[in-house]
Amino acid sequence: MRARARINLNALKHNLQQVRQLAPDSRVMSVIKANAYGHGLLKVAGALGESDAFAVASIEEALQLRKAAVTKRIVILQGVIDRDELILAAENNLDMVVHCEEQLRLLNEVELTGGVDVWLKVDTGMHRLGIHPARVAPVYAGLEQSANVTNIRLMSHFANADNPDDGLTARQLQILSETAGDIKAEKTIANSAGICVLPDCNLDWVRPGIMLYGINPFQYGRQCSCVLQPAMTVSSRFIAINNTGKGESVGYGGTWTCPKDMSVGVVAIGYGDGYPRHARTGTPVLVNGQRLPLVGRVSMDMICVDLSDCPQARVGDEVVLWGDGLPVEEVAECAGTIGYELVCKLTERVLFEYYN
Repeated sequence: MRARARINLNALKHNLQQVRQLAPDSRVMSVIKANAYGHGLLKVAGALGESDAFAVASIEEALQLRKAAVTKRIVILQGVIDRDELILAAENNLDMVVHCEEQLRLLNEVELTGGVDVWLKVDTGMHRLGIHPARVAPVYAGLEQSANVTNIRLMSHFANADNPDDGLTARQLQILSETAGDIKAEKTIANSAGICVLPDCNLDWVRPGIMLYGINPFQYGRQCSCVLQPAMTVSSRFIAINNTGKGESVGYGGTWTCPKDMSVGVVAIGYGDGYPRHARTGTPVLVNGQRLPLVGRVSMDMICVDLSDCPQARVGDEVVLWGDGLPVEEVAECAGTIGYELVCKLTERVLFEYYN
């Protein structure tokens, strides 16, 4: 018995159209790094073919797309770090982010047969990758003078856009505008959360990520301003239903004890499949459309479910762990993490199926 992850390709297309409606004057760079947030890089790239560009984290991800005959603009968000990667980027018509001055020096040291398009990253407050605003002008000038650089665009990244009450987001947008000054270059800063709450941040390009997969980009219970459809539904089945007596414990460590005589269902999924080990008792699952609580510890291959309110459950019944009808964000909160992590951490034991 294998757990399944069903990927709704039409949901991906729908979510991309939601981005278009929120940012009608911007081009869309769809972020498909980390195996398209765990959904499958090549399948997702095909479904999101109406994007204007794709963004990935590394050159390895970019080359997978090129080898699959994906011809759209591809931006390497981490840029390149050595001569070999730079040559590969140029040979495969890949855009690179320049986020440190060492990358500018690399561009000037290597002789390329063709130029590369560059996205100069400005550190407006994330303090992770990017050029300090005071150094942007000279670095930009250096890129203009480089024989290996074809076009230059400006980029930054929001740190706290998922919390709309945090004033840093508006300050970052202002810093990018002030830093750009008279530079006539296309700009991008908007991620999923920014697209949804701050129309002024959409600029020439937007970079949706998590919202493309139908996952709410906000924290603190705030809902997205558009209607997103979950692209991934993870399910498995009951492999046993046990009649367990009052006072008997369930699972490793005996951390949960039956408060009464009851039925407990055993589902074939665990942390070996990517289900979060720290999901607490009470984490919901769906059985025939009915919410039921997980009980006891998550083990490598199995979880247990309280069937007190679902006496009709049978061995072989499908159990939805997250997705259609049960937001992954809710499950993630019960495990003390975020939806991003759950969809990215499914293992090779899970069978992926694509439809629509």
